[in-house]
Amino acid sequence: MESGERPLALSPSRWPVRWRLAGVSAGLTFVILLVFAAGVGRLVENRLRADFRGELEAKANELALSVRLDPATGEPLVEESVLRQIAQGADGPIRLVDSQGHALAATDDTAFPPPEPGSTVSFNGLEVATRQVLTTSLTQPPAFVQYARDHDELDATVNRLWLFLGVGVGGGALLATLAGLWIAGRAMRPIAGLTATAKEIAATRDPSLHMPQPVTDDEVAELARTLDSMLGELDAARTESEQMVQAQREFVADASHELRTPLTSILANLELLHDRLEAERPDGEETEMVGSALRSSRRMRRLVGDLLMLARADAGRFGERARCDLAEIAEAAVAEVRPVADEHSLRLETGDAVAVTGNTDELHRLTVNLLDNAVRHTPEGSTVTVTVERRDGAAVLEVADDGPGLPAGMEAQVFSRFVRGGGPADLAADSGTGLGLAIVRAVAESHGGAVTAVTGPNGGARFTVTLPASDAPAGAPSKVSAKV
Repeated sequence: MESGERPLALSPSRWPVRWRLAGVSAGLTFVILLVFAAGVGRLVENRLRADFRGELEAKANELALSVRLDPATGEPLVEESVLRQIAQGADGPIRLVDSQGHALAATDDTAFPPPEPGSTVSFNGLEVATRQVLTTSLTQPPAFVQYARDHDELDATVNRLWLFLGVGVGGGALLATLAGLWIAGRAMRPIAGLTATAKEIAATRDPSLHMPQPVTDDEVAELARTLDSMLGELDAARTESEQMVQAQREFVADASHELRTPLTSILANLELLHDRLEAERPDGEETEMVGSALRSSRRMRRLVGDLLMLARADAGRFGERARCDLAEIAEAAVAEVRPVADEHSLRLETGDAVAVTGNTDELHRLTVNLLDNAVRHTPEGSTVTVTVERRDGAAVLEVADDGPGLPAGMEAQVFSRFVRGGGPADLAADSGTGLGLAIVRAVAESHGGAVTAVTGPNGGARFTVTLPASDAPAGAPSKVSAKV
């Protein structure tokens, strides 16, 4: 079975509604026609057989009245030729017999049963009527006329009758099925319109669409009006929710921005106080307390900066965009991270300039976060390679390391907010805010690109950022190869 194909529903309860309606209509019609055909067929068959037997008995009585016996001897006064002449109006064999069944005259040699006066019996596929010949002598032995007809023509007529009734029942059921499908289809057509609109709304997630309104004012029209009213309320609720979320995002962005000024002032004062205390009492308790507050304030400044960038991205506040070289941005980011890379080896591999249209500061932050993530989550002595190239018409920035790689199943979750890994450097006191990779994804998507994370074939994590490349070059080609 191909993907997406619905399995065959054998249970009638799982059939489409139009098929169930047509099935019920056809079933009732079939039962009614079957009962009617059985009753009519039985009545007609009984009437045909009764008429057949009545004609047979009437002809036998007529023949019995036509035969005369000799008063003296009791012998029939007719020869076989005369008997045949008498039987010209009949369509079956005739025989004249005595009480012992001995033939006195016969039209042919057809076998007859022993005579039973006044009887009509079936014998060897024949219907045989026996009637006594009338005589005025009381001493003469009785004689009997036996007249027979076969059942073939009668049976053929009865069979044709039942065949005609059977075809009528089957044809009526078929017509009832087709009519039921047609009527059910017309009745379900408004439902199909509602279903199509509902599928479109589910695909587009746009509750502002309206349900089609049927022409007739029936239960389906009432359902359409109810669904349309529900969609209107959902659209209004979604609009309100979006406005609330947008207001919250703008509030967070504004609050984060406003927090930067007092944090900068606090950091400046703490740095001055810490420098003075270190000069006067380097091992004093006050110096240690101020140093701890200074470290916490610096971490808070980074957290506020990260939240501000994410809030601006959520609120759709993008920095000024211009044509820039992604290779130069990567080179600057490597130079910034190199002093704090400890024993890690940083490599930058790029060829010609890779032009993109974006915000230089945001793209720089993206690259620094990827490098910082690689340094934090790999042991000392690991190599982190940054590659910038144009690939399939797009600008690609790739940061790969030879560390332990990504935890299984974390390829998509690492870009969620406040998610931290378990790399060796995470044991340090300053383990980051858990927003670095979330900022990477936000910056990439705000520039019309995307970012993916995989574990390389030889181990280690590999993050790939794909951005739309700018057609025009950003500057002269640059070739950089650096190793620390």
